[in-house]
Amino acid sequence: MFAYIIRRILATIPVMAIVALFVFSLLYLAPGDPAAVIAGDQATPADVERIRIGLGLDRPFLVRFGEWSFRILRGDLGLSIFTNLPVTRMIEQRIEPTLSLMVVTLILAIGIAVPMGVIAAWKSGSWIDRAVMGFAVLGFSVPVFVVGYLLAYVFALELDWLPVQGYTPISNGFIPWIRNLILPAVALGGVYIALIARITRATMLEILQQDYIRTARAKGAGQRSILFLHALKNAAVPIVTIIGIGLAGLIGGAVVTESVFAIPGLGRLTVDAILRRDYPVIQGVILMFSFVYVLVNLLIDLSYTLFDPRIRY
Repeated sequence: MFAYIIRRILATIPVMAIVALFVFSLLYLAPGDPAAVIAGDQATPADVERIRIGLGLDRPFLVRFGEWSFRILRGDLGLSIFTNLPVTRMIEQRIEPTLSLMVVTLILAIGIAVPMGVIAAWKSGSWIDRAVMGFAVLGFSVPVFVVGYLLAYVFALELDWLPVQGYTPISNGFIPWIRNLILPAVALGGVYIALIARITRATMLEILQQDYIRTARAKGAGQRSILFLHALKNAAVPIVTIIGIGLAGLIGGAVVTESVFAIPGLGRLTVDAILRRDYPVIQGVILMFSFVYVLVNLLIDLSYTLFDPRIRY
């Protein structure tokens, strides 16, 4: 097991290296002259040249990539072109809202989707099953921003139950903090809930047909014990896998959700940086999101043995 952990950790190094190469190449893959775009229409040739030198576009690609990679390894993501602040500081200032939104969404999605999938499999073919599958289709079909605007209109503008936008730090109290996150988390978690619920239902349907489930029923085990102790435990591996895979969609959806609900997180920071062509900020945020995604999937791979003792590495 220890050898497998070491191999998996080492395997993430080339993955992150490829991601870093792609992220750095964004500056060169962007259409047009990045220096001229950043400088604006009223800039002089001297201004454009100054920005080009500042971005390092006057030097060879490999030299710039090597220098940039060395700074990344030291935790230096560079300076913002427009604010002249360190990118790491800008990320630190915005990370709490995004982290809070993603944690609340994860808890909400797993807490709702897994029981939904289990009950749908248990009541296969019933109206409950059809209702769950209908919700799953709806969750996949409706875009996040549409759900967000509908929730904001109904629960914030019409009913005035929840704030329509903004973010309250958790240091100001749990209730104000969670009230600002309920609507964004529901909007962001819709697709995630649908995905997890469908996979849970499909996996549970297969597990419930196994011989050991029939044996448990023959021994007089209760339905709750069969569903949540025997069946769900053996269905945990594919469910946990899809939770990790769906994290990429959760990260992408956070960008849209934060824009809809005016949450000052990393999603809004990314949108603002793209609109202003602030390449150091774009590179830093994408690199951080990629690292988080790789790290989460590494932890999920390592967790398989906890859910299924038959798995050995």
